[in-house]
Amino acid sequence: MVIEKIADEYVIRIPAKGDISDIQDFLNYLRYRELTSKFTTSSADVDSIVASVKRNWRERRKKRG
Repeated sequence: MVIEKIADEYVIRIPAKGDISDIQDFLNYLRYRELTSKFTTSSADVDSIVASVKRNWRERRKKRG
């Protein structure tokens, strides 16, 4: 793995040998941290909202078949 800083960004190069879903989970976590860092809401509140949205999405999907 290689991490480079270019201007005001970091570029991370990861060998293509790993499980892509693990990498996506990690990137989702980083995005979550980025988005929630700007709010004063507790992460427990955000987690609760996310769980509710996911639950509602699954229920709607079940109804569609």
